[in-house]
Amino acid sequence: MDEANYSVVSEFVFLGLSGSWQIQLCLFVFSSLLLFVFSFLFYLASMMGNLVIVFTVTLDAHLHSPMYFLLANLSVIDMCFCSITAPKMICDIFKKHKAISFCGCITQIFFSHAVGGTEMVLLIAMAFDRYVAICKPLHYLTIMSSRMCIFFLVTSWIVGFIHSLVQLIFVVDLPFCGPNVLDSFYCDLPRLLRLACINTQELEFMVTVSSGLISVGSFVLLAISYIFILFTVWKRSSGGSFKALSTLSAHITVVVLFFGPLMFFYTWPSPTSHLDKYLAIFDAFITPFLNSVVYTFRNKEMKVAMKRLCGHLLHYRKIS
Repeated sequence: MDEANYSVVSEFVFLGLSGSWQIQLCLFVFSSLLLFVFSFLFYLASMMGNLVIVFTVTLDAHLHSPMYFLLANLSVIDMCFCSITAPKMICDIFKKHKAISFCGCITQIFFSHAVGGTEMVLLIAMAFDRYVAICKPLHYLTIMSSRMCIFFLVTSWIVGFIHSLVQLIFVVDLPFCGPNVLDSFYCDLPRLLRLACINTQELEFMVTVSSGLISVGSFVLLAISYIFILFTVWKRSSGGSFKALSTLSAHITVVVLFFGPLMFFYTWPSPTSHLDKYLAIFDAFITPFLNSVVYTFRNKEMKVAMKRLCGHLLHYRKIS
């Protein structure tokens, strides 16, 4: 009986594009080479964009504030998140046998849930930062002290890892003795559970409910907080709502980009829909890239700091 608990499946195979005729048609039109170029360029752009944010915030003294401290850490998380799945997805484009080991699959799921949970908490912390900055400006530096920023950062990582451990604690010992084909680009916990040799409906329900409630609950909490901020500023001044909206627009855009695909994965009633494959590509490549674009091109202070940093670099280059 004990031996039955051990998985005999040593690897899982991704269907990737082959499981969807719609995406196959796109491949026929655009070719695998174009998809490779598209994926690689977006991955490279997302990594470079977020690195620019991290270096700019670190090197420019004008950006040494709680808001930009949290933003730099969000960029680090975005780089980690897209690096968990994107490189493997890019390498598998030209492969017929798209496989990943059992340990590799579990590791991919663990870190994707850990980093995703961390980003959720950090986005909530950034919403709190904006609330204090706009609604309690005189107490901003007192409330958002260095200790509070470190607390938010450490708490977000702890919550992320606990969330991931709770998700996987019942999965690692499941018996996988038969089918090993995942209709996806990367290891996805709900799809992985369906390959187990025992009835996992209750476990699937628990994973869906816990992840769904966390993602939807966090999104609703963020939406309420932003509405409250806008309402508070609107009451104080006639033009305040527009000013607050321009300040919060970048944060709201990133929240929608992050939680949109996430809520679909865990709340959509039809798990066989091929739409989640498109969202998987969007989540792995485009969202981290758009986050960096939103926080640079829609943030005046960031654009000024980047120009200032480029000016310093050119000056040092001329001197040398």
